[in-house]
Amino acid sequence: MAANEPLQNGSADMHSGVSSVMPPIVGINFGNSFASIAVLVKEGVAECIANEDGERQIACAIAFQGEELYIGNPAKHQLVKNSQNTITGFRNLLGKKFSEVPQATLSVSAPVIQHPTLPDTPAYKVKVLQPAPSPLPVTATNTPAASRIATPRSEPVEVERFLTVSEVTTIFLGSLLKSAEDFLGHRVLGAVIGVPPWFDDVQRNALAKAAEDAGIHVLQLLDDIGAVTVCTSTGTDDVPNDRTQLVVDLGASSLELSLLSVKEGLACSLATLSDNSVGGDEIDSKLIKYFAKEFTKKTKTPLTVAPATDLQDKRAEAKLRLAVEHTKRTLSASPGAATCSVESLKDGLDYTGSINRLRFDMEVRSIYNKVYDRAKEVVARAEMDLFDVDEIVYIGGSACLPGLDETLSQGFSESVITPFKAGTVVGGGVGDPTTILARGCALQAQLLFTLSRHFADLPTAFNRGSELISTTATTRTIGLLVPREEAEGSMGGIWIPLVLKETPLPCRRKLSFQVDVPEPDSKVGFEVWEVKEGVKIDHLPLPKLEDEEPNEDEEFEEVKQKTLSKETYLSSLTLSPRHVVGGKTKMQVQVKISSSGDVDLSLREVTKDGFGEAVTATISAP
Repeated sequence: MAANEPLQNGSADMHSGVSSVMPPIVGINFGNSFASIAVLVKEGVAECIANEDGERQIACAIAFQGEELYIGNPAKHQLVKNSQNTITGFRNLLGKKFSEVPQATLSVSAPVIQHPTLPDTPAYKVKVLQPAPSPLPVTATNTPAASRIATPRSEPVEVERFLTVSEVTTIFLGSLLKSAEDFLGHRVLGAVIGVPPWFDDVQRNALAKAAEDAGIHVLQLLDDIGAVTVCTSTGTDDVPNDRTQLVVDLGASSLELSLLSVKEGLACSLATLSDNSVGGDEIDSKLIKYFAKEFTKKTKTPLTVAPATDLQDKRAEAKLRLAVEHTKRTLSASPGAATCSVESLKDGLDYTGSINRLRFDMEVRSIYNKVYDRAKEVVARAEMDLFDVDEIVYIGGSACLPGLDETLSQGFSESVITPFKAGTVVGGGVGDPTTILARGCALQAQLLFTLSRHFADLPTAFNRGSELISTTATTRTIGLLVPREEAEGSMGGIWIPLVLKETPLPCRRKLSFQVDVPEPDSKVGFEVWEVKEGVKIDHLPLPKLEDEEPNEDEEFEEVKQKTLSKETYLSSLTLSPRHVVGGKTKMQVQVKISSSGDVDLSLREVTKDGFGEAVTATISAP
């Protein structure tokens, strides 16, 4: 955390719409292609704000044209005619040496070169206009007063300027800070910035230094998965508190998958996977090729793109890349067709084309299938089945595509929750993929701000590598079994789960339930078990139509069903009910599991006056 003055409360101007009781802190999602800023609007609620250009998704780009500096989407538009002075994709190069920069990166926008004076340092060379230097300093002693008044202003001259990746990052982050302060109406005193999980310590330090140079007081560099957890850890009416969550982060240049176990607001990582061959840029390239082919059909003018080699084709590809962003957004929000319009695409010829969602999905089906294959892979790494996943969370603008959700959902259970099913995929809702990271960072900033006011040292517990965020988890579900001879299934009784597998330790759970009491004055026995959960797969023949002829190649449908089997017997408890009504009584059980795995279990009957005498069991960790 950067050293700066202590945090303090501030108030917002009335025009910002932010409550004056909210602390002056923000969350920043700093991606390689786009960034966003979130502020707190009320306790526990954060929303993304727009910059002065009205953008909530701000392109990570800066461009120099003459004496002007463009930042965000206006800079990205400079890629068409001013690509040599436009810088994009710099976030992923933070903290890297020039010798470590992938060769493919060297041809993107302004060239990445070796800094002329800093050894093994990547830099960008741009041309800017700056005022011409005066031959002599203009002073009262060497310049007559009349001459000083009449001297015309020197014309600016074009010079080469070298910018390191850190300097570019500082310029960009400084613009985000200014946008936040303009919106709030006062100074921002702290920010949490999201970082990809694969950023190493050198890259994280480089980002923190660039942010500090931009005037940002960094409360924490929060892993993207942590931001998702903060934003989605609390259950709702539609989403249970205890669930297995698959996070699909489809960025411009890579796919990041994380399988999380969320239990009562605490998350535990089960498996992760990264794939740099899948990303939103690949989707854009598919669209660009489609429209280029349509342009050639209409105009008989050859156009080769993605990749383009000819200078005119490169310029046409840059124009198409800008245009298809709007096309993708339209396809995400509407089931109808989306247009792509470009003035003077090539040889002075304008182009307007359209594509419907069905055709679009056909064009990018291979990318959807890659994401699905990687999802199966990351779940298999955790020795689980797709059927075990309760919720899918999406990150990134490309993840807003309904076709991706439809492809993934086919392999999961029908009850799996996605932002599309919940209706929160757009509009800043809980599941909006374009805002979820920034909002999670803002909520984390609120937590850190609150902690810093009461416990000065506690916020450091959230730093990467802290022992307090490294925890163990249960490997099996622990619960009570009420044996019943007539019970169906492999368990041989009524199963009551208490602590689900992959629950972070230490933990405590309390549960109330009813049990049958066969006869008055009889005892009720309970067994404590660890169970193994699995998925049973049956292949059932598809029903045939009445007039369908017999076919040797009979088709089958794959049907999955969750299973339970006894794994480890832990203990047993016996209780004599005293308040039986209608052959039933109510019980309350409390279980505590220490960080070392020791289990303390207490069971008692619930009565009108309170509770009956408790029976307990203590089980030491193996």
